[in-house]
Amino acid sequence: MSLELSAIPRAPGAIPLLGHTIKLMRGPLAFVRSLRESGEFVRVDIGTLPVCFATSPSLVHEVTVSKARSFEKGRLFQRVRPLVGNGLATADGDTHRRRRRLMQPMFHRQQIAGYVEVMESHADAVAESWTPGQRIDVNHEVTSLTIRTLAETLFSAEIGREAVTTVGRELPVIMKNMLMRTASPQLLDGLPLWRSFDRATANMRSVIDRLVVQTRASGQQAGQPDLLSVLLEAREADTGDALTDEEVRDELVTILFAGSETTASVLSWALHHLSQHPEIARAAADEIERVTDGGPVGFAEVPQLSLIQRVLDESLRLHGVVLLMRRALEPVEIGGYTLPAGTEVAFSLYALHRDPAIYSAPDVFDPDRWLPERRAELPREAVVPFGSGNRKCIGDAFAWTQATVTLAAILRRWRLSPVEGNTPREMLAAMANPDRVLMTVHPRGES
Repeated sequence: MSLELSAIPRAPGAIPLLGHTIKLMRGPLAFVRSLRESGEFVRVDIGTLPVCFATSPSLVHEVTVSKARSFEKGRLFQRVRPLVGNGLATADGDTHRRRRRLMQPMFHRQQIAGYVEVMESHADAVAESWTPGQRIDVNHEVTSLTIRTLAETLFSAEIGREAVTTVGRELPVIMKNMLMRTASPQLLDGLPLWRSFDRATANMRSVIDRLVVQTRASGQQAGQPDLLSVLLEAREADTGDALTDEEVRDELVTILFAGSETTASVLSWALHHLSQHPEIARAAADEIERVTDGGPVGFAEVPQLSLIQRVLDESLRLHGVVLLMRRALEPVEIGGYTLPAGTEVAFSLYALHRDPAIYSAPDVFDPDRWLPERRAELPREAVVPFGSGNRKCIGDAFAWTQATVTLAAILRRWRLSPVEGNTPREMLAAMANPDRVLMTVHPRGES
């Protein structure tokens, strides 16, 4: 072991052979938050593998931006790759750069504007299906809505029906187990507890494989606005080469994973927090009526809903991405330590955004902390809800547009009150998702 690695302070609680694995599995969110107490750079052992955790904004910025070329995706993404493919989220080096350049136009403002009608239609249908006094599981409702909406923008018309059904069934199973599956030591891969995850992953990849082949063979992709068609038509700027069927499949799976969990989780938490702060919910409903004048929320109205945006920003700050990892490609100095090539470095956006040294009252829901004058007081590198550098989420504008349109559709019609005795708990996935958010539906304006 490098002398530099042995000099990095180790988090308390390691046990022989398993390291911090048991502690991480028993209370992952509390564990990643506790690491800051041991310093800006802390060693955690996943089994016998040493992982260096960066716990401060400045060190995370070094890893993801200023010294990003010295790192690749690392162990977490390497473990994900056999399960979900080599899409934009898991690709490295030249492959990542080429693929990101190829896909960037798909998330251009004009392209997203074309999807708003689909987003609005699905959100309105769900909101209109509820009845006064009905009890709903908000997390279930918005997860189903998000998956259906995303699938319709990915897959065109009739040919995508099987894919939409399969994605709706299998994706929640995958997302529930993804992070723990990939963070666990490899020797645990054969355990029976992963069977449902592996089956769901295989089923979803299989149905999307068939859809890609059918769509290419049918020629229906020409001129279609869905993302599958755009991917099939895309060509490398330098070579004119198209993506292979496998590459298209991997990108679709990546977008499904990244796009559905973030939006559904943030919407669930936003509605929970608003139920605890009815005065903010009333102000948000008033804003919606003022901006839209009773009409639909179009693409032009989305940026005008500033309070809605702040509610979403604060919900993501409180319940964001739990764990990301990088691997050093060469010796690199981070935090005063020279890390050897191959060193695994991890960081938690969830913990970073709850750091009391950066955020006042970090566990308190306060959308006004995102007012321009207050946001300006925060270090730039401390506000990274979608990541930073060349790995920043490519679909952040898509996700935020869908979340804004959906939240507006619900709040303009309904006031949601929490069911007595139900307090949502943060569950470990890629994000700190809620388990159940049980609510009672009341018409807007009813006391």
